[in-house]
Amino acid sequence: METGIKNGSHHKSVQQIQHPFHEEHPLVLVAEQSNIEGLKAYCHGCGELLSAPCFTCLHCNYHLHKQCAEAPLSLPNHPLHPEHSRSGLFLRQRPDPDDDCVCGCALCKEKGNMFFYECNTCYFSIDIRCAKLSSSYKFNQPSKHDIHQHPLTFIESPTSTIDVPKRFNCSWCHEPLIDAIYVCSDCPSFIIHKKCLDELPTEIDHLTHRLHPLILNRSDSDYLCNPCQKQHSGPFYGCSLCHFNINVECAWPRSTVEDRSRHQHPFTLLRRQDPFICDACGTKGNYISYICSTCSLMVHKDCTSLPRIIKFSRHDHCIFHKYFLKGLTRQDCKICFEEVRLDRGSYSCVKQGCNYVVHVNCVLEHGDLYKVIEEEKQCEEFYEKSMQSSIIRVIEVNEAGEATKIEHFSHQHCLVLAYKMEEEIDRKCDGCMLPISNIFYYCSECPFFLHKTCAELPRIKQHWFRQSNATLNFNSFNECKFCFQLCSGFFYEIEGYRSMCLSCAKVADIIECEGHQHFLFFDFKGSDKYCNGCGNRCRYGAFKCGKCKFALDFGCLTLPHSALHKIDEHMLNLTYHDDKEQSYCDICEQERDPSLWYYSCSICDTSAHLKCVLGEFPFLKDGSIVSYFFHEHNHDLKFFRKVEGYPECSRCEKLCQEEILKCEKPACNYIVHYECRWGF
Repeated sequence: METGIKNGSHHKSVQQIQHPFHEEHPLVLVAEQSNIEGLKAYCHGCGELLSAPCFTCLHCNYHLHKQCAEAPLSLPNHPLHPEHSRSGLFLRQRPDPDDDCVCGCALCKEKGNMFFYECNTCYFSIDIRCAKLSSSYKFNQPSKHDIHQHPLTFIESPTSTIDVPKRFNCSWCHEPLIDAIYVCSDCPSFIIHKKCLDELPTEIDHLTHRLHPLILNRSDSDYLCNPCQKQHSGPFYGCSLCHFNINVECAWPRSTVEDRSRHQHPFTLLRRQDPFICDACGTKGNYISYICSTCSLMVHKDCTSLPRIIKFSRHDHCIFHKYFLKGLTRQDCKICFEEVRLDRGSYSCVKQGCNYVVHVNCVLEHGDLYKVIEEEKQCEEFYEKSMQSSIIRVIEVNEAGEATKIEHFSHQHCLVLAYKMEEEIDRKCDGCMLPISNIFYYCSECPFFLHKTCAELPRIKQHWFRQSNATLNFNSFNECKFCFQLCSGFFYEIEGYRSMCLSCAKVADIIECEGHQHFLFFDFKGSDKYCNGCGNRCRYGAFKCGKCKFALDFGCLTLPHSALHKIDEHMLNLTYHDDKEQSYCDICEQERDPSLWYYSCSICDTSAHLKCVLGEFPFLKDGSIVSYFFHEHNHDLKFFRKVEGYPECSRCEKLCQEEILKCEKPACNYIVHYECRWGF
């Protein structure tokens, strides 16, 4: 197999290689461990602590174990991925700037920055450490129990050739894989000791169900485990007479759990049939509990390993797990708004004056919204991490210290601070595309405006919608994946997710809204709700009220509070309630649902649909460049609300009046209605 490295010079017996993942400098071989002692560096290939022999870069902090540097560029016929065995797996590295989505290792689920092998046909990937398992595969051997839906691959003695399995635990007993094991090639997360599988009894008497023996079964669909009250699939013990099921893991729990990074003392198994309240999360438990006799705690099996510190995307500071909270009065969870029991476990912020408290199960519900912090000093790194400012350079400041003249990353000219628009004209911010109001920056050379708050936004920040970073970009024409509006202006690109316009990015996860009397909080599971503002279904969660059935989507929360329309000489204001039984829109003259939001003028008694007032493209700027992703013409087009001369549409041949796309290339007279851009 091709290894992907090129031998360099051997000057003075020093071996050098050129690695394809580090082409800027050669890597030098370090053969003896004494030469790297005290370095405390990590291999960029496998992520493990560096040890000799290894290759290192003399110019920058890049290191590879010798075996990682010599890893083949491809793996044909890998046994864990037989579906596309002919095409093989190809060596890649994380992070890859061209990858929008990072898939975890199929075996260990990790997404760490390391080398991994990837299938070009599908999303299958396996990191370089787990890929070494293939060298110890011996043969397929069926077990005596038909409790897994796929054939199992037998690894006779994994520790005789490699140490990789020591990083994983058995799917059932959760002990390290230091014996012969079975692996499923169809679902690689299923790894089990041979002794666990072959020595598992087919019938047991269990403390949790004394009336009848429990029989070993397997289910391909989810079933409810009575003791832990969670859905599982795969093997379980069951009583068909009583409809009682217990997951194999719950049937054979570990007698002692010890992890000092989570809790300073070991937890010991306590079998009891009575329900209990878990001291770690504050919710009910059944049958199986673990106790810490030193701290007088009783917890769920899963709660023995709760992370002590996490960074939650919906809060600026790290939050800590506490078994009880002192010196506080009643606290409501900042996620579900239900009361948090102060004498039970919760996560809370330790920053002075910050009373942020959440239920354990609420904050840990979505794994992509939090990150486990292993050491407390890492918290300070989050607090002290300087954000890259959108303002490239401050040229002038006033006596109050405000930047009065700046260079901004989004514009080619200098911007000047102003407090009031000199002329009474409708100008929009080129960042959020909302009307200019209050203090703003403007360009003296061309019509470009930014709210001061938009100009000062960080280039990189963590948005509460995801734990990953969001990067600020400016785009002439794009669709926001939250309010589903086509927008010009600034967008935050959420890493591994989707684009968010500036108006949506400014919305907090807990808000006050003029259209409702209570606080609203974002519920990721609110996709079954209908928005009380527009009546549409909330597609990716909803801002819900904890006290009533009120819900809003991103689109309605970011509506302009006022707008101009030729039907009325006054500003039309966003209105939330209509007492009339029957209402009509004064623009389209169609019936209007009085329970939904609308725009109105109290002086003239004018009222109209939201869309009739704002139009089809309220957040697009004339002249916005529309790339070929949004149409089928060979050149980029520009968007215009109106066009002079009533030219014919190049597609439908009807006259163009409003909302057109026009090619600006010389001698190209292409012009189409926006709805004709695909030629349908």
